[in-house]
Amino acid sequence: MNRRNFLKTAALGVGGILLPAKDSPASVWDAFFQKYYREMNDKEKKDVVARLEKEYEEKYKKHIKVKTNAPLPKVLYGYGLDLSRCVGCRRCVYACVTENNQSRNPQIQYITVLQFEQGEKWVSDLEESNKYYNPETVPAPEHFYMPVQCQQCEKPPCVKVCPTQATWKEPDGIVVVDYNWCIGCRYCMAACPYNARKFNWGEPTIPVDEINTETHYLGNRPRIKGSVEKCTFCIQRVRENPGRYPACVEVCPVGARKFGNLLDPESEIRVLIETKRVFRLKEELNTQPKFYYFFSL
Repeated sequence: MNRRNFLKTAALGVGGILLPAKDSPASVWDAFFQKYYREMNDKEKKDVVARLEKEYEEKYKKHIKVKTNAPLPKVLYGYGLDLSRCVGCRRCVYACVTENNQSRNPQIQYITVLQFEQGEKWVSDLEESNKYYNPETVPAPEHFYMPVQCQQCEKPPCVKVCPTQATWKEPDGIVVVDYNWCIGCRYCMAACPYNARKFNWGEPTIPVDEINTETHYLGNRPRIKGSVEKCTFCIQRVRENPGRYPACVEVCPVGARKFGNLLDPESEIRVLIETKRVFRLKEELNTQPKFYYFFSL
């Protein structure tokens, strides 16, 4: 039995739990007794990272760097999306898949782009949207688009229901997941009102020549079957370089996506919040998303 199965069985209250066999490899024991991420010191994190990098190199035959960059001081990330500019091209979806090492088979995507007909009550009737549109060109006449992803809630309901505390909100506002502590119970998926969390039903598949080797422990490092994953604002990028954007922001051909520090009064995200008519998705649930939609045209 590995550590994840042990935690899952323990969380469900089932008796007769077995520890790893005495002749199991040292790495299995190390993973089994790995401490909770937020309780580890720098040396312990370094040891965990070394073990993971070795495992990834054996599996993918290339060196994958796993960072543990901490939140930057005086930073609270926020995101803006201009619905009057989005053309529904889905370039953000595919850039996110590549950047964050999402499984191609079975397919995992953090961003869902919804298509609406002009005049629909789209804010309250998201289920009436079309997520499988496939026109010859975009945008389609008399339609508009609304991408939805993790809203990085200030009061995330997903965090409240996790039985192992495998997910939590960081000081910079990013809601993260420790895949080594996730037991795959999917309570977080049921609690999330935005359908932002994705479950690995099968062993994730990433083409070796497409693997992003620059990863973060709490972000885009390769995942395992039976774990839940989500958008982390490309934590491996924004914590490494404070001026860098998430992949979806960089790739947007029409500049519909905005990103920045909510605590900086001169940041683009603060300016748009203060000068545009913004709204937050399902605001009545009091999840307090840090993801703002607006119209500039």
